[in-house]
Amino acid sequence: MTSLVSPLTSPSSPWLVPSSKTTTKKNCSSSRRCFRRPVIYLRSSSTPPNPDLLKSITKLLWGKSLPPQLLISTVRASWNGGWKLMMSQLAPSDSSGGFSRPISQFRSDSDSFRRRSNKLHLYVGLPCPWAHRTLIVRALKGLEKAAPVSVASPGMDGSWEFKEGGGAAEGGKMSGSLDKGGNGCANLKEVYRSRRGGYDGRATVPMLWDVERKDVVCNESYDIIELFNSGMNDFAENPSLDLAPQSLKGKIDEWNQIIYHAVNNGVYRCGFAQTQEAYDMAVSELFDALDLLDDHLGGSRYLCGDALTLADICLFTTLVRFDLVYNVLFKCTKKKLVEYRYLHDYLRDIYQIPKVAETCNLEAIMDGYYKFLFPLNPGGIRPARPSDCEDEALLEPHKRQVLSSMDRSMQVTA
Repeated sequence: MTSLVSPLTSPSSPWLVPSSKTTTKKNCSSSRRCFRRPVIYLRSSSTPPNPDLLKSITKLLWGKSLPPQLLISTVRASWNGGWKLMMSQLAPSDSSGGFSRPISQFRSDSDSFRRRSNKLHLYVGLPCPWAHRTLIVRALKGLEKAAPVSVASPGMDGSWEFKEGGGAAEGGKMSGSLDKGGNGCANLKEVYRSRRGGYDGRATVPMLWDVERKDVVCNESYDIIELFNSGMNDFAENPSLDLAPQSLKGKIDEWNQIIYHAVNNGVYRCGFAQTQEAYDMAVSELFDALDLLDDHLGGSRYLCGDALTLADICLFTTLVRFDLVYNVLFKCTKKKLVEYRYLHDYLRDIYQIPKVAETCNLEAIMDGYYKFLFPLNPGGIRPARPSDCEDEALLEPHKRQVLSSMDRSMQVTA
């Protein structure tokens, strides 16, 4: 970059060099000197700017007061305009300013799934709660070999990219990876574009890929966990585990309707609200639902009784991020999860099921939200992890087994 350097500036001079050299105009009286306006010269240097000099320049330009009101109002208007533009792409809104989640473009059911090849590949991102639910069901059913996974990491431009060890590492937990077993692509957008017929829409996780047909099987998280639960038992190491038994189907559907709108999507409706009214409605519905869940779980080990179901897994992936991210970044501040009498123990109960904790890279989750959701956290500063979200705290005894009439091993064997 070409720099403007005063001929009088030596190589050791700082980046900003003020000049207040005086001059006497031809028609000025000798008793009255005319001052030339200070000029600031810029130069390129690897040496950081002198803070004292910057302070002096700031005082010279603005005096002892804050920047002029015009500057503040201009920056505010520019930022608001830019923020709304970014939010319109990141989080589309309805006419009231409420977050409107785009629908998944690739849906699948058990029948169409069975007509496909047996070579499947799962694409996920660790910060994403929707992708997290697929990792948990995959682990509990023992489908790691039948559905290999590529773990994408958030990119600075908002995309999902593949890099070895991408994202924060946490002992024994999953971390970012290259797309070795899938398509060998650099980012998820390339994977979607490589499908038969191409695709130029939103590249989202989770996504289940048909390796032989080079096509997207599904990118709707609930469809994928249903397929993993009941559609791949021939390849599962734990085929007897049923997370959605027919006898509980009605209860599972009822809980999912509450959980999806008010909790799973509810935290995003709080965080991505673009009007005060939309936020107020979302936060009220969220905490009403959490109060309802806490009351119910005071007398039931899991949502549908003694057995862990898909509804519990869908709730868990939001709860494990609540105090970690949503309470602060998404303004879900009315109450922390740890303040609930039963919800936090319920969270620990599921976290301690074999294989579940391995899918919970809490460092990667925090990085994914605080460092890459630029419209919500422009500075990219990541707060300290809450003490109730430390691994040691999540592994403390929960005593929820007293609510169950069955032995734990009869519920989940992973």
